[in-house]
Amino acid sequence: MPKTPEKPANQGKLHPRNLHQGFYNFDELEAHCADLKKHFKLSPNGRTTIDFSNNQAVIALNQALLAKFYQVKHWGIPAGYLCPPIPGRADYIHYAADLLAETNGLTSSGEPTIPQGVKIHALDIGTGANCIYPILASQCYGWKMRGAEVDPISLASAKNIVQANSNLTKRISLVAQGNKGNIFKGVIQPQDLFDITFCNPPFHASSKEAASGSLRKWKNLNAKAKEDGSVKLNFGGQGNELWCEGGEVAFIKNMINESQIFKEQVCWFTTLVSKAGNLNQIKHQLKKKGVADIRVVKMSQGVKISRFIAWTFHDQQQLGLWAARRWQTP
Repeated sequence: MPKTPEKPANQGKLHPRNLHQGFYNFDELEAHCADLKKHFKLSPNGRTTIDFSNNQAVIALNQALLAKFYQVKHWGIPAGYLCPPIPGRADYIHYAADLLAETNGLTSSGEPTIPQGVKIHALDIGTGANCIYPILASQCYGWKMRGAEVDPISLASAKNIVQANSNLTKRISLVAQGNKGNIFKGVIQPQDLFDITFCNPPFHASSKEAASGSLRKWKNLNAKAKEDGSVKLNFGGQGNELWCEGGEVAFIKNMINESQIFKEQVCWFTTLVSKAGNLNQIKHQLKKKGVADIRVVKMSQGVKISRFIAWTFHDQQQLGLWAARRWQTP
């Protein structure tokens, strides 16, 4: 297995294909969301910006970004639900696409080719009310996405987004996960084949830990944050989005256990991992299940380092056959 690099390949920078490089051009974004301008303010260096600790300002920014870069004109989330930072979410999609490109093999000129279009089937576990990963993957690469969600309000919100945007309806389907204890069971059907799966798991082990993490993040954005926990985090989040018993390690271990059941139906499984210190436990569980390959992909958004772990039960020959049969057939 390849050695995991100590630093992201693009230290401090977004993925090269990420559309959100550099500073936001708020003058251009304003044209895509009428509500954005009312949140404008000047930064200390005189640039136009917004208050990133203001929930409504971040929602308006997301609406503008999705409209300008991904042709998604109608997007919103219920009050209190997770509002995702789009550049970081896009990085996950782009680095996952690189993984598929590597699996796809090299062209005659020695360059990897990213498989694109609806022949690529991907599964997003815990799509959420924002439906962000299906949106980004379908719009960036044309992949056919299935989103699974256990929360009925989140599922209804995601369905509303898809139905309101005609460019999403043929590429995104959404299903309910009827059992909170299951990950893939009940979502992957016997006839299904998925090229890759995504997941942004609940990171915290309790509501108290989640609230503490939210306050810490909010204070990093707003130096005037109160200590009484009454602040509203700009990214929001419901309980099932933020925490579960045992935290992300327990959730991902359950995912690994279920992935073994569906190993013949999925090429690559992936999930974000919030804490680098949890990687050894996760890798140990993967090795116990006999996976053929493990990858840890580090991503960088400014000073923030994030990562996802990917695994497959297919050896190199099997990966080549998978790509040839599903991606390279005209």
